[in-house]
Amino acid sequence: MNLFEKLKPSVSRRSLLFVAGFAWTVAGGILISRGFLALWAIHRHVWLEILVGVAFGVVFYLILFARISRKHITRITLITIDNPCFFSFFSFRSYFMMAVMITTGIILRELDIINREILYTFYLTMGVPLLVSAFRFFYTWKQDKKSE
Repeated sequence: MNLFEKLKPSVSRRSLLFVAGFAWTVAGGILISRGFLALWAIHRHVWLEILVGVAFGVVFYLILFARISRKHITRITLITIDNPCFFSFFSFRSYFMMAVMITTGIILRELDIINREILYTFYLTMGVPLLVSAFRFFYTWKQDKKSE
């Protein structure tokens, strides 16, 4: 076993499902909490904006994130390595997309290009499908235990 193999943070394939669920929960939770708290501080039509953000988030999940999360779950369950790297719950392309989305969100917030109410409603819209997708990872993790 070489040094790289000894130092590689590895987990079981089943644990990788839990790690992915946790990562998606953190990302969704951050976006939802930021969006909700910022909209709450603005105090204008806050419930309407929250309702719009959640509704569009559900639609966004059904149109895009259901497929994305299913693809990641399938990829993880089909990994042939016994103990894959802890960070392999995402593909390289997915890490790149995540970095672009985070950077775009920060730039939009810092440059104040978009109306803050719209931006924070969009945070909610993105947080909802991330959180729902996280539940799919946890569900698959739980189901995988039953199949052992």
